[in-house]
Amino acid sequence: MEMTRRGFVSGAMAAYAAGATAAPKIEGFNETAPIQGGNGWQPFSDKKVRVGIAGYGVCHFGAFFEFQHHPNVEVVAATDLFPDRCAKLAEIVGAKRTYPSCEEMIDKEKELDAVFIATDAPSHADLVIRALNRGLHAASAVPALFGESQLEKAGEMIEAVKKSGKVYAMFETTAFRASCYAMRKIYEAGGFGELIYSEGEYFHHSVDQIDSYKGWRKGLPPQWYPTHSNGFYTCVTHKRFTEVTCIGKPSILPKYNNGDNAYGNPYGSEIALFKTEEGGAARMAVAWDTPGVGGETGRVYGQKGCFTVRYYGQVDITGWPIDRPPLPPGIVDPGHHGGSHSYLMDDFIRAILLNQKPCVDIITALNTTVSGIYAHRSAVKGGETLKIPAFTL
Repeated sequence: MEMTRRGFVSGAMAAYAAGATAAPKIEGFNETAPIQGGNGWQPFSDKKVRVGIAGYGVCHFGAFFEFQHHPNVEVVAATDLFPDRCAKLAEIVGAKRTYPSCEEMIDKEKELDAVFIATDAPSHADLVIRALNRGLHAASAVPALFGESQLEKAGEMIEAVKKSGKVYAMFETTAFRASCYAMRKIYEAGGFGELIYSEGEYFHHSVDQIDSYKGWRKGLPPQWYPTHSNGFYTCVTHKRFTEVTCIGKPSILPKYNNGDNAYGNPYGSEIALFKTEEGGAARMAVAWDTPGVGGETGRVYGQKGCFTVRYYGQVDITGWPIDRPPLPPGIVDPGHHGGSHSYLMDDFIRAILLNQKPCVDIITALNTTVSGIYAHRSAVKGGETLKIPAFTL
């Protein structure tokens, strides 16, 4: 399927894209951070994973996770619904073969071990299920599934993972931002104790001005795209939200006001208050219509200390391994989405070759995504408190 998510910026990214036409500047891609490449990286396998990549689209997303530069990867196939984009994707990632659709690549490419699905959001769940049922490892862009009508697919995805025994990973960029990585390491070591309160924000003004396949972004309910905020709890703790109440703010923008869009959605911003599995609270905000504010950020506050983007609170971090590890030599990712792209890709490849869980596995992916769908449902119901389902393998 055709991918139409984030665009890339000019300069280093344009050069890296080998002549591709620059798309509009978009939140996330302009949030750069250095990565640690080469020095200190240790090989972990002599095997290669044969990968197919689906989706170039408006923002060239399928090319920007560095599969083509990882020593344990061979990119064997590429696809996009638009022939010119498909050809460009294949050129950049070095794919030997191209296919007119992701479905055809999954069904017909005989050399595949894994696929990366960087397509339009409504297509992710079906393509992931298709790949897993064919016996392929699968990674997808966010969200794992899309909206009320796809809630039933959560069980199908879990069943496909169980039956196939293959890895599924959702490439939620929050998980490998430097701040979230440090939060996770401190949390796992007991440095925070149980979390009392967490915050996450995803402010993306005029998100629906980005071109999208069949206009799926137009009027999008904010909490249907919740992962960049919710990840500041779920990707720190790997725990879930149990309840939600959410306030939706009607927008001054005509595309949202009075719900005059394909989703009947009147809200340009939705602020959710979740109860967490630990008995704490989390405030997670998603907004499309807040001018002058942009970015993906979060904070955690625990019984023993806290972590924000500005300070570490009471936690003594001396000697703690909170810096992201080195990546393989040859990785040239300029560090967009806070330098998370290549770490997500490397985490997926390690999970396959080392037979381990990826950071954002099927359960964390669903806990991060489905909670947002219930948050929007709460907003529509005037902030009614709703129970959120639990997912287990």
